[in-house]
Amino acid sequence: MAARTAAGRGDGRSGGRVAAVTPAASAAAVVASPGVATPSRRTASAARPRVATPAAAVPAAPAPLAMPTPARQPPPPAQRWSVAPPPAASLPKLEPLPWTPPAANSHAARLNGLLSKAVHAHASDVHIHAGIAPKMRLYGTIVSLDDSRLGAEQTSLSLRAILTPWQLQRLDERGEVDLAYAIDGVGRFRANIYQHHAGCNGVFHVVPANIPSLQSLGLPASLSKLTDYSQGLILATGPTGCGKTSTLAALVDIINKARHDHILTIEDPIEYLHTSQRCIVNQRQVGRHTESFARGLRGALREDPDIICIGELRDLETVSLAMSAAETGHLVLATLHTGSAIGTINRIVGAYPPGQQPQVRSMLSESLRAIVSQRLLPLADGTGVVVALEILYITKAVANLIRDNRTFQIGSVMQTGRAHGMQRLDDALKELLAAGRIRREVAVLNCIDPRVLESAR
Repeated sequence: MAARTAAGRGDGRSGGRVAAVTPAASAAAVVASPGVATPSRRTASAARPRVATPAAAVPAAPAPLAMPTPARQPPPPAQRWSVAPPPAASLPKLEPLPWTPPAANSHAARLNGLLSKAVHAHASDVHIHAGIAPKMRLYGTIVSLDDSRLGAEQTSLSLRAILTPWQLQRLDERGEVDLAYAIDGVGRFRANIYQHHAGCNGVFHVVPANIPSLQSLGLPASLSKLTDYSQGLILATGPTGCGKTSTLAALVDIINKARHDHILTIEDPIEYLHTSQRCIVNQRQVGRHTESFARGLRGALREDPDIICIGELRDLETVSLAMSAAETGHLVLATLHTGSAIGTINRIVGAYPPGQQPQVRSMLSESLRAIVSQRLLPLADGTGVVVALEILYITKAVANLIRDNRTFQIGSVMQTGRAHGMQRLDDALKELLAAGRIRREVAVLNCIDPRVLESAR
């Protein structure tokens, strides 16, 4: 059945012609007819009658679109760490056996000859550097050891010839390695081999073959009373190369000969070798027998020690464990790189957050027994070195000053406590200067308050 469109009925210009159109065409005509104002959607809908369209002409409803089934997504990858995990063949944390370097060859023999020459010259350190002649530190001054210049390849071959496979891998992966090296009939060395822009270098610190005594080190015999303590913390402090390790070794040797206890040392590396005498002595090396000072110290608390000797208090965890060991009935001997007794106390307390410092001061005032701060100074005639000591014993008065955060007053207590064996570093320097054993410029360089030296000749 035909029908008139709304456009044809309302437009006189169309001539009344009737067109049979589908609804879709009708809608298109309304929109597209020229010259016709397009009515609004609501007006057009009301004016346009419904048109009956045969069933066959009605377009079939479009079939619903078949949505593709999404592919099953794999689970998201695990969170990535900022540092990639090491490969399966990474460096083991502890050095595996064997711990001996490979068989000596011509490269190692060349290095051994230089080290032997330095030991006989009474050097304290030996420097093997690529591109220059070997040097040694003699009484605090760097001097030539040999006139022959070492090439980069020759230096690298000589230094790598004394390393174990694990140490070689550590050097290649990390660029440096610490080790202890021994030459039969010559002595032991604490060594650090490292890479730099010009090649491979090595520094060897000479360790005497025999364990020194307090007398041979120039230390007062009164320090031997430190070995009478059964518990507490004793610290040897000072800059690198001032003899802290030798001082601890002398104290451990006294205990080893006089008491019946278990001595456990944690070092990096092992320098002096102690043999069990009256005591049982066990020495552990970081990197070879334990991963770190903190891990070794944590394990030591379960190994029934009486005396624990720590090579260096390097971090807050090691300091905390050392103080805990001293509080739980052990005698702890350790070293720290600080310049004075007061500076040592402030360094330990300052390593903790402010909220914990009052508690740390209280713990330190109860566990600390003594601080021995030392310097090695060249003699005025250049024939050797002499030690200058600062000694602080923790008396009741000193403990109160530590607890009350008045460490600035400890110097006065040390000055008036000479009868108890205490001594300030400045007073020791003044005595050495007055005796003519050191030069004034050396004393001024190492003193805390130069005004103390004004009265010395």
